[in-house]
Amino acid sequence: MNGARMIMQVLADEGVTTIFGYSGGAILPTFDAVFLYNEDAKKAGAPQIPLIVPANEQGAGFMAAGYARASGKVGVCVVTSGPGATNTVTPVRDCMADSIPIVVICGQVPRAAIGTDAFQEAPIASVMGAVAKHIFLVTDPAKLESTVRTAFEIARTGRPGPVVIDIPKDVQNWHGTFAGQGLLPIPGYRRRMQELTQSTLEPAAAERFFGMLGEARRPLIYAGGGVINGNAAEALTSFARAFGIPVVTTLMGIGAYDTTDPMAMRMLGMHGAAFANYAVDDCDFLIAVGSRFDDRVAGVPDKFARNAVRIAHLDVDRAEVGKVKRAQWSHIGLIRPALEVLLAHGRTHGFQRDFAPWRAELAELKRVHAMNYDRDSPLIQPYYVIEEINRRTRGEAIISTGVGQHQMWSAQYFDFRSPRLWLTSGSMGTMGFGLPAAIGAQFAQPARMVIDIDGDSSIRMNFGDLETVTTYDLPVKVVVLNNFGDGMVKQWQKLFHKGRLSASDRSLHKKDFVKAAQADGFRYAVRLEKKADVPRVIEEFLAHQGPAFLEVMIDPDAGVYPMVGPGQAYDEMITGDFIPSRHKVAIKPPGPSEMF
Repeated sequence: MNGARMIMQVLADEGVTTIFGYSGGAILPTFDAVFLYNEDAKKAGAPQIPLIVPANEQGAGFMAAGYARASGKVGVCVVTSGPGATNTVTPVRDCMADSIPIVVICGQVPRAAIGTDAFQEAPIASVMGAVAKHIFLVTDPAKLESTVRTAFEIARTGRPGPVVIDIPKDVQNWHGTFAGQGLLPIPGYRRRMQELTQSTLEPAAAERFFGMLGEARRPLIYAGGGVINGNAAEALTSFARAFGIPVVTTLMGIGAYDTTDPMAMRMLGMHGAAFANYAVDDCDFLIAVGSRFDDRVAGVPDKFARNAVRIAHLDVDRAEVGKVKRAQWSHIGLIRPALEVLLAHGRTHGFQRDFAPWRAELAELKRVHAMNYDRDSPLIQPYYVIEEINRRTRGEAIISTGVGQHQMWSAQYFDFRSPRLWLTSGSMGTMGFGLPAAIGAQFAQPARMVIDIDGDSSIRMNFGDLETVTTYDLPVKVVVLNNFGDGMVKQWQKLFHKGRLSASDRSLHKKDFVKAAQADGFRYAVRLEKKADVPRVIEEFLAHQGPAFLEVMIDPDAGVYPMVGPGQAYDEMITGDFIPSRHKVAIKPPGPSEMF
């Protein structure tokens, strides 16, 4: 068969159920192979692999990412050369930053034309090499099949990430023998993966861990996205409940532990719950699991977990241990088996420690410093909207977001009963992520309700994919919390730049989101403007069968609180007017070297 059909057959062999991509000259042979594969499958009565076409290639990348985040499988994006490939740079970097497994297949100009500035040529190996987990440029057609298989291996193993395959058009058209098996020789990588998978937590190490836990009075688990990526949420939950240890999570770790559980202290960090951040300040033994002490959590490393006498760290990536905070105990290896070993060791040796007084302290923190807002305001508060949606979805819906205030409100006020229900761009903070990610998630989990909570600025980035929703008749629910601008930027400008709204205000713009949604085929497209109508409209919106669009005109001055400013510690956290603080805090502008 030709190279393109080999690519398609490998995708089928790898269990791919959906492909997201946009066509172009250099990838046409592969698009034709998708068509032929599905035609043959239809004749044979076998499952087809749909090819979903977005508004642009960035959308395709984010759809593949949404598919991967919601399913735990490798997402696949197929694009053409030049601008088609460069349009996927942002999704690739986004997946790398959040450890999401996708494979991006790019068409490339024929081998003889590479380096001649041919039509729609771009140096993808150089461009993607800086942002992907790995990049392949296929110059030997005989290695095409094994290269594609190896790309999936690299994407899903160890710390997951994006792998890019740049395939010249003449390689796609080349004819050869399909082996049906085979991988590239990558001995260094496989040796590291073997060391990782064979890295077992020894009894002596487990004994030291429980020695530390036995000396603690206020232990706290700090769980990150690695718990979800490592399919370790169930093991984490069993471990926490067995020994009565409360849990905070990072933004990427939301869903690693049921947020409705009494021991859940929800999200910590820059916009974490006040009680979560106070819990971190008060704990004496911090157990970091699949988390990396990033700047949104530990903005001032020396003051983070300031009362923790000891820190334990479990992670799959050796580079993360000790990078920001020194750990007195650590284990490098797969997280799920490590937690299972600790659980078994504790039970076998009859470990018992009464942490009930600590849990009572935290329950009081949650009561006194609970999330809250101006519930008497005549304006529609975004928190109220999310609470009403959450009351009906009960922590079982998949929630995707763009980036900004609406993202943080969603993280703070939605419940998540299990992993892979929370899809957001964490490390990169990519506006425009929410809508295409929701589309990818809906294909991955067709029986789930999928809701995109977006902002008026964020959704503009990939607004064209509203048509993708209706083209494929997906029951995706889209909520736009409209506060007339870049809400998070405006909040910073009000706090730190004396209210100068430089290029962040959209109040004079003429965009009619409802008409645009209707033009793209949404039969349910409604604008919500009255607070009294919120419960009724949200019920109608969620009950609508098929795609639904809801624009909510929220209080333009609503802010995200709590807030820990850049370069500040948790005792400098700003809690706003409706969440009690246990410190008096003066707002001070960030220094010149401190990040947004």
